[in-house]
Amino acid sequence: MRTSSSATSPTPSPAPASAISAVPAALSAVLLVLLAVLVPLSALSAWVDLEIDDTDRYVAAVSPLSSDPAVQATVTDLVTEEAMRRIDLGPLQDTVREFLHETVRSFTTTEAFRDAWDTANRVAHQAVKAALDGDGGQAVTIDLAPVIDQVKQDLVRDGVPFADQIPVERTEITLLGPGQADELRDSFRWLRYCSIWPAVATLVLLVLVVGIATVRGGLRAGLWATAIVGAGFVLGAIVLRVLVTVGRGRVLDEVPGSDRDAGAAVVDALTASLRTTVWWVLAVGAVLLVGAVLARVLLRRGKTGPTCDEAVPG
Repeated sequence: MRTSSSATSPTPSPAPASAISAVPAALSAVLLVLLAVLVPLSALSAWVDLEIDDTDRYVAAVSPLSSDPAVQATVTDLVTEEAMRRIDLGPLQDTVREFLHETVRSFTTTEAFRDAWDTANRVAHQAVKAALDGDGGQAVTIDLAPVIDQVKQDLVRDGVPFADQIPVERTEITLLGPGQADELRDSFRWLRYCSIWPAVATLVLLVLVVGIATVRGGLRAGLWATAIVGAGFVLGAIVLRVLVTVGRGRVLDEVPGSDRDAGAAVVDALTASLRTTVWWVLAVGAVLLVGAVLARVLLRRGKTGPTCDEAVPG
């Protein structure tokens, strides 16, 4: 009696469902981690390349601070103290100090101060680049000498007593202490080297991931990939916001107390574009995530709806 070969040959067992489902889960986790790294890296490297390294954009970012009360108060105090070091009027010292302080404070509300502030920051930008490109031990500061010079010219022209004795010399607002500059120097150099390429790589990755998922797995797979991309954008935006917040605190750690308010205002002005980027990336990610999930739900309901035979009686 002959035994059939079909009866004796082993039937291949299907792969466990858990093993199959683990693959897309692992790929999704990898994509989330990549986006959590690439999104903040893209934003930071583009920020360094397009704003911190560009003098005109740097000045444009900090120019509105000429109207900031903290900056005006810091400049007023520094200019007054520096001027009074060279003026000795005996019993009239305090009276002249108060008069000069009020005069300088009024000057900080003028167009001339705004022009002097822009000039000081244009020069300061070169110091910023030098400190971030240097060998170490260099603080990042704004030299108020152009502001003092403009104050002196205006006061002399208006006939203010003793205005011609105001010294025009280097007077600094510290933005970044030497220790913090040393810590950030390598990071800035690396970000400058990356330039806009992380952003390009992120866009290419997203197109490939969604495109390949759609081609190989159909619309539902493409929507799933889009949802993961959206979640990655949201996660990356959160990471970027944390980095900006932590970086702000570390930058201001070495700033002297007298310069803290003005330094914080400058840091906030320079990182305003990063905070805006956080909200844009967060919004795009939320739209992609919610939109893809809703589309998958609607697609599933459409496929599980009543057939023609079930819908039409008889």
